[in-house]
Amino acid sequence: MLDLSDDEILSLSKEHVFYTWSAQARVNPIAVKRAQGVYFWDTNDKQFLDFNSMTMCVNIGHGDQRVIRAMQEQAAELAYAAPGMTTKVRALASKAVADITPHQALTKVLFTLGGADANENAIKLARGYTGRHKILTRYRSYHGATAGAMAATGDPRRVVWEPNLMTGVVHFLDPYRYRSTFHRTNPDISEKEFSQDYLNHLEEIIQYEGPDSIAAIMMESVTGTNGIIIPPEGYMQGVRAVCDKYGIVMIADEVMSGFGRTGKWFAVEHWDVVPDIITMAKGLTSAYAPLGAVAMKPEIAAAFNETVFESGLTYTSHPVSLAAALANIGVIREEKLVERAAGMGPVLKRLLTDLGEAHPSIGEIRSIGLFGIIELVKDRKTKEPMAPWNASSPEMASLRKHCLDNGLFLYTHWHTVLIIPPLIHDHDAIWALVNSIPVEMRDDGKPRAHQMTPQEQQLMAFLNAQK
Repeated sequence: MLDLSDDEILSLSKEHVFYTWSAQARVNPIAVKRAQGVYFWDTNDKQFLDFNSMTMCVNIGHGDQRVIRAMQEQAAELAYAAPGMTTKVRALASKAVADITPHQALTKVLFTLGGADANENAIKLARGYTGRHKILTRYRSYHGATAGAMAATGDPRRVVWEPNLMTGVVHFLDPYRYRSTFHRTNPDISEKEFSQDYLNHLEEIIQYEGPDSIAAIMMESVTGTNGIIIPPEGYMQGVRAVCDKYGIVMIADEVMSGFGRTGKWFAVEHWDVVPDIITMAKGLTSAYAPLGAVAMKPEIAAAFNETVFESGLTYTSHPVSLAAALANIGVIREEKLVERAAGMGPVLKRLLTDLGEAHPSIGEIRSIGLFGIIELVKDRKTKEPMAPWNASSPEMASLRKHCLDNGLFLYTHWHTVLIIPPLIHDHDAIWALVNSIPVEMRDDGKPRAHQMTPQEQQLMAFLNAQK
């Protein structure tokens, strides 16, 4: 390792590092020194509990030696092979990914460097397969920061770069019941009717755009940072039927929701739907190494049997990243983390529901598996968000500061708090941590810390003893 004292890390980083999603003059990063399990430590040895899996990606927790050793062994044996070659780890990793797709129906795998270029390549595949150009995606979506993926993104991060993005993207509305445009005066509509209204909306847009011009519908199976919007019953099945009706490729973006996060290998499995293409990253290696993937049905791949797929990546199928993926999938299987997330799902939902009932600042909670969100409002009746659209607020800034000051690392987005812990958390830890989130606001706009019961204090003492 290069010689650099802990005290110099932050200052040197501020001098030379250009940070993404940040105004450079206001960057104040946490200088992280090490991580283990569900914790990480800064250079001052302050401990943080990771309640966001870093960037919604460390599904198996930090510092798992099984993955680290697999990467070390692969690096020693073969650190790199050219894209046109194949390797033992490439063969095994591609089969491992194909085997966990819904009904093992997506049999071909293209490895990328992350989620954005996985989505970019999925779009290319859909366009090449259909001979069509347009891509439909939802407004409350995020698909990545490269030019094509950003064009597909629906949220405001896209707007600043327009019009210099990929052409041919059309957006449609999410089935977001809490803030439904269509049902403000009919909040008690049945789930079946609610779902059908949004399917009708989608099909109407398809008619306006011309079905024969649309290559793919790309959706996050469960909307990620833009709200953890869980599809109502019948919605995903309806989208599949619409795609089949018009010959449109269905792309499920599982970059955030895959690899056990929702209690299934892929979230789309909750609705027994098999998409034509699945994109993935993050939990694919639990972020031990950069890697993304595009899994596709054999008929998609077959479109390029005689036609060259004009795309590529220098680091596609990088052996060290593939070793991380193989070991990571092994850990998820061995530790039964998909099953654990499924079992913890009702626990988290009950805890969040109890929290919502206890605090008037909470407008709604949503969760599936260990993928949850708290939506904070100023007024439950009007549903006025605690922060305006595409912005923060003093209240949300105070909440996040309070959490960081007290060693709780989580992600706030506009007026929401995301609950996306590593899948290795157990019932007692989730219970204690959810109840430590300061969601109630004082009159001065600052968060009021939750007052722990004696039982919670005993539990936290137990957890501290395990560190």
